[in-house]
Order: sequence, then C-alpha cells, then structure tokens
Amino acid sequence: MHQMDLDQILKDCLKYKPEAQRKLYELLAPSMLGICFRYTKSMADAEEVLQEGFIKVFERLKQYKGDGEFGGWVRKIMVNTALNYLKANKRYRQDLLFDEMPLHAVSSHSPEVLLNAKELAGLIRQLPTGFQTIFNLHAVEGFKHGEIAGMLGINEGTSRSQYARARTLLIEWIEKKSIKEESGNYGTK
Repeated sequence: MHQMDLDQILKDCLKYKPEAQRKLYELLAPSMLGICFRYTKSMADAEEVLQEGFIKVFERLKQYKGDGEFGGWVRKIMVNTALNYLKANKRYRQDLLFDEMPLHAVSSHSPEVLLNAKELAGLIRQLPTGFQTIFNLHAVEGFKHGEIAGMLGINEGTSRSQYARARTLLIEWIEKKSIKEESGNYGTK
C-alpha cells in the first residue's frame, strides 16, 4: 500500500468513516494478531487483545503525529494492550508474579540446529508466561531491561534474570530437539 493511500485512510478514520476503519483494520490486523498471539496462550485471547488494541488505536488516532512509521505506533499499542490483558486476566496474572532472584550466567554456546521461525515461535509460546513475556519484549520487540521493568512494575535485575532463564530454557529445548532429530535420523544416541 502506498503512503498516500494510508494517509487518506487515516484522514477518513479521523472523520469516523466506518469503511476507512474497516480498511485500516483489514490492512493491519493479520500482522497485529501475530503480535498479540505472541503474548497470549490461545488464539481466542489473542483475538480479544487485538480487538481491545484496535479500539485504542481508533480512540487515540488523533494523537499520532506522523513521527515514525504508523505500523510501529500501532504495534506499541498492541504490545501494551497485551501486557495489560496479561496483568488483568486471572489466568495470566499468577504467571506474571516475578520472584526476585539473583542474576545468573547464561550459557554462551549456541546449539547447532536449524529451526524454522514457526518452530521457534512454538518453543517460545511453551515458556511460562512471565518468561515468554520478557523474552518477547527484549528479544523480539527490542525493549531494554529498564524499559521492561517499568512496563511490568519489576526491577531491572528481575527482567534480566527472567530473560536469562527463558533463554537457557530455549537453548535446552533446542538442544534436546537436535539430539532427538540426530538419533531419529542416524539411529544412534
């Protein structure tokens, strides 16, 4: 889509034209649903976050000043909506109680295994919700641990520790997958 088309859709959305809102939703919903799904444990929850997020997008559209990419602005709203959903939803809230634990070293080796993006995303989704949330915020979204701490109401060391633990778990799972594939392919191990 051309920037001029997007600019027109945004202008029409600001005039509360339903067809423009529908176009904007159809344009962005598929990628934003992926972001929402990355933080939740079910597609139904991700769809609920997506709907809440788009309500906020339309309510706050006049706040978008054109600084930076519009998709990035919407993405930030979706991430914050997902975090608020996790905090407010009883099913997730308990998993977001972070223990204050000392930071420990992370393994410096990288497993030699080829994973496609879908397999890696599946492994990330198997992490406990707290680990998954911090891993996504830091490794995928690019937030610094200080920012994550502010978003989640934890200290920076906790964010670092949870990220390290998530990373360690993922490495263990990837290594197990690698060993399993090698033994399946070669009949050894």
